[in-house]
Amino acid sequence: MECVCVCVCVCVCVCYLTDFLLYDILKYCTFIFRLLKLKEMFNSKFGSIPKFYVRAPGRVNIIGEHIDYCGYSVLPMAVEQDVLIAVEPVKTYALQLANTNPLYPDFSTSANNVQIDKTKPLWHNYFLCGLKGIQEHFGLSNLTGMNCLVDGNIPPSSGLSSSSALVCCAGLVTLTVLGRSLSKLLAKYKSLQWDKVLRLEEVQAKLGISLEEMLSVTEDALHPEPYNPEEICRCLGISLEELRTQILSPNTQDVLIFKLYQRAKHVYSEAARVLQFKKICEEAPENMVQLLGELMNQSHMSCRDMYECSCPELDQLVDICRKFGAQGSRLTGAGWGGCTVSIVPADRLPSFLANVHKAYYQRSDGSLAPEKQSLFATKPGGGALVLLEA
Repeated sequence: MECVCVCVCVCVCVCYLTDFLLYDILKYCTFIFRLLKLKEMFNSKFGSIPKFYVRAPGRVNIIGEHIDYCGYSVLPMAVEQDVLIAVEPVKTYALQLANTNPLYPDFSTSANNVQIDKTKPLWHNYFLCGLKGIQEHFGLSNLTGMNCLVDGNIPPSSGLSSSSALVCCAGLVTLTVLGRSLSKLLAKYKSLQWDKVLRLEEVQAKLGISLEEMLSVTEDALHPEPYNPEEICRCLGISLEELRTQILSPNTQDVLIFKLYQRAKHVYSEAARVLQFKKICEEAPENMVQLLGELMNQSHMSCRDMYECSCPELDQLVDICRKFGAQGSRLTGAGWGGCTVSIVPADRLPSFLANVHKAYYQRSDGSLAPEKQSLFATKPGGGALVLLEA
């Protein structure tokens, strides 16, 4: 069965898992037209021609939510939607940033005196983070100035990593302007000393048992009722002050309820689902789509009930997607709003998209005014790249 992976962001993205030659040709032509249009806009803006272009894709996490920072793998996929930057190095230290979207105002600063105002989430700060990250990470100095025109078609605030794509682009822009290759810099880079943090994956590794066995350990060691700080201190044999200063992060020091059982159950079960998903893809049984869909459905239930990172809108989108033909559907992009991803038979795609759009976006109350790209199709996309102007 040909199938399609659909993402609904309080928006919907459709990710093709099969290859269509005509589709590829049309996408290629569209990309070339976009490059030429960006070049023309750059010339109009800066009065010159860009020397190169940098591109970085958005991404959708097919399965594996809130487990990466616990030490476990997830299964993401690059989408075709991306951030594209036209760049011209200049002989001064001036860094000039512009955006094809008029909602994002121009910005300029010195490339060697980058200051990021953390209190204001302005669009150009993401570019500055990528530039400053490369500069500090590799100890680079004397950065040259540049003119940059940014274009993007990843829906913002949708859980598809539009901001991460901009940061990645900025890093590649910085390296390319300096004439450096990332591989050479990494080869010379010396390891940093990091504070050791005990993560859930490390608990499993030290015990030397499987994820399924860790779920049994969770059942035995933790109770479903929420823990309070005093009970945690009694279990660990520490004081409240030690709990606050040595274990809790600054933004959790005043938390009074800790659902340890639910969170651990989600992490270990979700990590197991990622491995099962990978195994099914490798073995490709006849009922592969059904099995993958079941894992995605289980993932959403766990995110909703165990990790509590869903919201009514995402739950409704998941239900609508399943109703109109999705074999599986789940939240993605961390949750609490954002995006859902679904797996859909390819022959049902047109009716699926039409029905989902009607059921969710064209509701009678008219409260949701979707952006024009909130429902879109994509195949697995390529990675970041640099294109040199001929």
